Amino acid sequence: MMTETTEHTRKRLHMRSMRRGIKEMDLILPAFAAEHLADMDEAELALYDALLSENDHDLYGWVGGQFAVPDVYADMISRIAAGAHGVTRPAAAH
Repeated sequence: MMTETTEHTRKRLHMRSMRRGIKEMDLILPAFAAEHLADMDEAELALYDALLSENDHDLYGWVGGQFAVPDVYADMISRIAAGAHGVTRPAAAH
């Protein structure tokens, strides 16, 4: 059995980040993937892969702070949420 190369994993996860079930996640996840996948190690890639298998409404609730985030995803969700301002909540007026 062939194992997937890290580069192929990154490409697959970037594709899985797009065309999600809800529009907000279509905006949030590809931006996160483009910015962070290249820097992720294999353990982080595996965690992101698992995260992408979660329900989009749960993901959106976690990123937007409406639902408690499972401990295993807490750090990654906080990183995703940091780039999601204006999508999960109104952008701050300046």
